[in-house]
Amino acid sequence: MNRLFHGSWKIGTVMGIPIRVHFTWFIVFGLITWSLSAYYFPKVAPDLPVLSYWMKGAIAALLLFVSVAFHELAHSVVARRYRLTIESITLFIFGGVAQMRGEPPSPAAEWRIAIAGPLSSLFLAGIFFISSVFSDGASKALFTYLSQINLILALFNLIPGFPMDGGRVLRSILWKRRNNFFYATQRAATIGQRIALFFIFFGLFSLFTGMAGGLWLMLIGWFLYTAAQASYQQSTLEEALRGVKVGDIMVKELVTVSPSMSIDDVVNNFFLKYGFGGFPVVDNDRYLGLITLKEIKEVPKNNFSTTTVEDVYARHRNEWEISPEDEVLRALEKMIRDDTGRLIILEAGRLKGMITRNGIARYVQIKAS
Repeated sequence: MNRLFHGSWKIGTVMGIPIRVHFTWFIVFGLITWSLSAYYFPKVAPDLPVLSYWMKGAIAALLLFVSVAFHELAHSVVARRYRLTIESITLFIFGGVAQMRGEPPSPAAEWRIAIAGPLSSLFLAGIFFISSVFSDGASKALFTYLSQINLILALFNLIPGFPMDGGRVLRSILWKRRNNFFYATQRAATIGQRIALFFIFFGLFSLFTGMAGGLWLMLIGWFLYTAAQASYQQSTLEEALRGVKVGDIMVKELVTVSPSMSIDDVVNNFFLKYGFGGFPVVDNDRYLGLITLKEIKEVPKNNFSTTTVEDVYARHRNEWEISPEDEVLRALEKMIRDDTGRLIILEAGRLKGMITRNGIARYVQIKAS
């Protein structure tokens, strides 16, 4: 799911939550504007000039995505009541996603956070419906469209396919019934995958029979299947690492390099010999930073013998540190958030250990087998 947020830009902040727009949003914005201005508005209000159709189409598309953002903000407001951090809200081709750090503390919290989105969409559907009653012409058509689309958004999100809102409601029910978050997540994710496959096969059937929307259903099904599969894998990882401390699996006997070594020496006698992706840089027992393949690649090969580790290594940053008492799950989240493959355990400036993504993966693999 983290790949979802690549290729997005921040456009503002609401209640301290960054609002981001994925590049696919512009594709849908254009398609919705075109379809409304070319077909919907000319049909329901045939006497208006062409420019008016395009203006109203653009306004309707913009308000649709405002509605999606409002839907995600509703999730976020409730999540904050349970002290969960919302890192951002991203609008993209299939709607919106509120990126929440951590999991709800209880089934009741999960249910309230999940149901807040559909209820907010129903609220907007009612507001736009009332507005349509007191309007006429193209304005009435605009508000009618927005009322209908928000109603569809609410009902669609209630489909019990994890990680959609309905799937999270289902997880909360299973969680309360079994008192097992891991079981509830995997069961809800499995049901979500089955529903996604239904969308894919029904979309394929629609393509062969000439029904409209087949390709769109297949794309939605593919996205839901991928998201449900990622949620299943994440829950498995969380279960395997639950209660495991950094100190339990960190590497204590480390291979380190000196800042005076040449890049040629480091490549041949460390990277190629040990196969690691990075090494701590230590001078007289004092930890200085890390040298990884990323820094090596920035050095031209013909300069390997004249360039030293001192010239290129990444100086230590506080965000690369982790306590041995922290849970491994927190370390993994930190690595992903800070885009690093390893974290350092220090004591009075001295290197005591290191934990890496590959090390965590090996631990999970061994535990699973």
